[in-house]
Amino acid sequence: MSRIKYYYDPKTCKYERYQKSKWDVVLNALGFFSAASIIAVAILIVFNLYFDSPKEILLKNENKELKLYYQLMEEEIGIMSQMLGDLQQRDDNLYRVIFETEPIPTEIRNAGIGGADRFKDIKSKGLKQEQLIISLKSKVENLKRQLYIQNVSYDDISEMALNKEEYWASIPAIQPIVNEELINLASGFGNRLHPILKVRKMHTGVDFSAPKGTPIYATGDGVVSDVKTVFGGYGKYIEIDHGFGFVSRYGHMNEFKVRKGQKVKRGDLIGTVGNTGSSTAPHVHYEVIKDGAFVNPVHYFFKDLEPSEYEKILELASKENQSLS
Repeated sequence: MSRIKYYYDPKTCKYERYQKSKWDVVLNALGFFSAASIIAVAILIVFNLYFDSPKEILLKNENKELKLYYQLMEEEIGIMSQMLGDLQQRDDNLYRVIFETEPIPTEIRNAGIGGADRFKDIKSKGLKQEQLIISLKSKVENLKRQLYIQNVSYDDISEMALNKEEYWASIPAIQPIVNEELINLASGFGNRLHPILKVRKMHTGVDFSAPKGTPIYATGDGVVSDVKTVFGGYGKYIEIDHGFGFVSRYGHMNEFKVRKGQKVKRGDLIGTVGNTGSSTAPHVHYEVIKDGAFVNPVHYFFKDLEPSEYEKILELASKENQSLS
């Protein structure tokens, strides 16, 4: 119940009852509502500072859940990267060693993709968790690229495995003449005294002494790539391209038993021992060329020799004597 107000009227010398005007009512109402509004705003601000709204609580819970999933995805990517690393190690240090191929260079495995603008669609959205999203997306893309490279590598290895039988058949893996007693190896690979020039010179193959007309055999599967006769040098000689980077050469022959372009198998007769070209006695000068470089043929005599026989012929080949050509 509102209080009744009075005021003293000097004219009547009496206390008269105060009558509120409409403006007084309006102003009082405005003052009340203004004060109430200010208090309400202050309460709302304080409440928002210290208490979350239901929507904010929902968003915060959602953010926590998203961060948890992000952490789980980070862990999964880490585990996948570790597993991929193990596969890469096995690929480089086991499979490719078995198939005698070079490992995939690290710079190719770890090469990045795209440029600085490949995430511009994410950056243009102005997301609060922009760096978090870009970081995760970058790791996923890098993992996908490495998986693609590894998949291509396994395709290569599968093809090499299919060709492995052909590869082993193509390696020049036997001696070019029958040498059961291991007494025909006259001179080995390396620096030797030249029989004509009488100076130390690189001997790019091995010499097998044998009577003229002794059969010479192909040391691996391949195609006869050259059948030539020259004055001096190799004299009459044959080259066989075995594929896989292998070429074998047979010099100082007496006669040919094959023609250029003919396919041969390991053990096929290709010619006979002679004394043609720069030769001091009947023998076959035998060379193995791998990827364009001369290699020691003795290292490939694993098909027709026991371990003890291989050690013996390796010892004979290591003696620095005079070559026959």
